[in-house]
Amino acid sequence: METYITYRVTTKPLPEKFVMKGVVDRFSEEFVETRRKALDKFLKRIADHPVLSFNEHFSVFLTAKDLNAYKKQGMALLSKMGESVKYVTGGYKLRSRPLEFAAIGDYLDTFVLKLGTIDRIAQRIIKEELEYLVELREYGPVYSTWGGLEVELAEPLEGVSACIGNCCTALEELSDDMTEDSLPVLREYILYSESMKNVLKKRDQVQAEYEAKLEAVALKKEERPKVPADVEKCQDRVECFNADLKADMERWQNNKRQDFRQLLMGMADKNIQYYEKVLP
Repeated sequence: METYITYRVTTKPLPEKFVMKGVVDRFSEEFVETRRKALDKFLKRIADHPVLSFNEHFSVFLTAKDLNAYKKQGMALLSKMGESVKYVTGGYKLRSRPLEFAAIGDYLDTFVLKLGTIDRIAQRIIKEELEYLVELREYGPVYSTWGGLEVELAEPLEGVSACIGNCCTALEELSDDMTEDSLPVLREYILYSESMKNVLKKRDQVQAEYEAKLEAVALKKEERPKVPADVEKCQDRVECFNADLKADMERWQNNKRQDFRQLLMGMADKNIQYYEKVLP
């Protein structure tokens, strides 16, 4: 149970079922293929994780021929997990988050804000590109019709019409690439960051529980108070949680650098290809 709560949200969130409402049809072949790739990436990320790759539920998902028998078990797991989290989050209050984890929380807050800004700008760019594409498609036939009326100008006007057609094709491809390749990565890391923040809160509650139990022991007026086993167990949980979280944060940072490097280089290449197609 502890493994699921800790690592499920630090590995990678499931890709969204919607990318841009009103712009992308979630039943279209393009979107289905985009989400298939994202789900494949999700599974590979779990397979690369040193803990989750050995999880029995992951093994069942990959090998079972019929998952219906495991659905009820899965719902029971989620119910128990919810009860566990509710129990841990109730009754304990953290005095102060350690500086290293406070820095992680501040970084995630800033990162989410920046990604949200980039996401809104990207959506506005796509919207403007689609509006411009509508205008270009209207202009192309106009020049072609004009060329049919002006015999002496037919050749240059047909050339302009063909050029506008090339611009339409290239712009449509550029817009599709941003919608299908760029936006999902941004949305994924927004969800990813929110998941990491939830894990931080879970870590805080584990530490708060340990501090409360330790304080309760200290209040007992005994000459040689012995630390109860449950307090020692809680301390071990805190130490393990801290170590696991720091390791996953480092892994997350490495994955993020690789993904954004690939994203930005891909966007640069697509824009270069666009201008090579539209400029004579």
